[in-house]
Amino acid sequence: MSKSNLVENLKQAIGEFKAETKAEKVGVVQEVFDGVAKVSGLSNIKASEMVSFAHGEVGVALNLEADSVGVIILGDFSKIKEGDEVRATGKILEVPVGKGTIGRVVNALGQAIDGKGAIKADATYPVERVASGVITRQGVDQPVQTGIKAIDALIPIGRGQRELIIGDRQTGKTAIAIDTILNQKGQNLICVYVSIGQKDSKLRKLETRLREGGAMDYTVVVSAGASESAALSYIAPYAGVAIAEYFMDQGQDVLIIYDDLSKHAVAYREISLLLRRPPGREAYPGDVFYLHSRLLERACRRNKEAGGGSITALPIIETQAGDISAYIPTNVISITDGQIFLETDLFYKGIRPAVNVGFSVSRVGSAAQIKAMKKVSGTLKLDLAQFRELEAFSQFGSDLDESTKKTLDRGRRAVEMLKQPQYSPVIVENQVVALYALTRGYMDDVPVEKIKEFEAGLIDYASANAKAFMKEVKEKAMWSEGEEANIKKAISDFKAVFGK
Repeated sequence: MSKSNLVENLKQAIGEFKAETKAEKVGVVQEVFDGVAKVSGLSNIKASEMVSFAHGEVGVALNLEADSVGVIILGDFSKIKEGDEVRATGKILEVPVGKGTIGRVVNALGQAIDGKGAIKADATYPVERVASGVITRQGVDQPVQTGIKAIDALIPIGRGQRELIIGDRQTGKTAIAIDTILNQKGQNLICVYVSIGQKDSKLRKLETRLREGGAMDYTVVVSAGASESAALSYIAPYAGVAIAEYFMDQGQDVLIIYDDLSKHAVAYREISLLLRRPPGREAYPGDVFYLHSRLLERACRRNKEAGGGSITALPIIETQAGDISAYIPTNVISITDGQIFLETDLFYKGIRPAVNVGFSVSRVGSAAQIKAMKKVSGTLKLDLAQFRELEAFSQFGSDLDESTKKTLDRGRRAVEMLKQPQYSPVIVENQVVALYALTRGYMDDVPVEKIKEFEAGLIDYASANAKAFMKEVKEKAMWSEGEEANIKKAISDFKAVFGK
């Protein structure tokens, strides 16, 4: 190359050169302990802003103090040491969302942990987001069929509702949630299951069960395991609801399960105490109510003008010795639209699901039931409540009048019929047939020990001989007068051959 060409090239390169200035917020780690770092020098950082450490770890600014920032570290904090550089990213903590998450198991940051490669995201959503306003919401009047007779008949759940599942450990809380997911096959409902502080072995079994039932085709599993840091357990439910909100924004209906918020509150308490926040009742920080209220308020049903779609939330809370008056249970009860209370004594008596009808309530009620279910289950809750009272009273006396005996007999049959094994949800038309036979007195002379056999046989018989009735219940949510006569005939015909 000649000298003149070289000079020309240099002049051109100098002429095209543009100096770019880039401002970065850089801080220094003052101290680090148990997944929390105290950082100085990040004066203009926002709350919940992500920061990156020297070795690539990610953190979130949680405490904004006068001369330092309290950062929770998401991941391995063992490499971070005093004096390390910390850079603010300018981004509020967000997770990847989209259709690619369906059928996958992700961590609290939305990253795949199921060994099936990276997830193709459609967008990213902030984990903290303001809940939909009242003007954009509408009333709850569409059911979420759980497939559990005791719940669909007595404590119905509607799309957009928040229904708490509460009870001691090992009483079947997760079983209700999983049965509900399994029952959503073909119901046009996307499910998000958030596992907080659970053992990895339990999560693997649960995922296998969902895959076997074909439920992973419409389910996302978000996991923050027991072996992971408290910071990830704290973020997991918010990441789960952000994934759910993406689908709601597309006008779809979503069911989200938080299993469980007791462990979530404990993780938040741990982080807060490490960040030196002042402890209050039971050592929880003062804003622990807001922790769950801002999460559960994001569940709602939107009106058509706001794009439709809904998020139904089933938070789970673990009690100690059935004490629902403890701090976290009362907090979540006051936020939700009702609760399903599972009682240990009922569980050990073999009444499963162990739903205590007296303490359980749905504040949406029959608005979340189809007309046929409303018709057959109308008096059932009252019958069961009367049965529980009379059962306790009748232990002390042998001479009972005829009406008391009748109430007790009907109650025993109702309790027996509402028993249901795990992983066997019942479709709504089958529930209606069984409850119709129970509440109209067709089972009054069937021995209690043969109720389950009678129910199974009746459903098979009705499926073959009262197809039009079943079809009307499924498609029109109610039967016609002509079909009611047919189901009565089918039940009578089945009774005539039962046991022969």
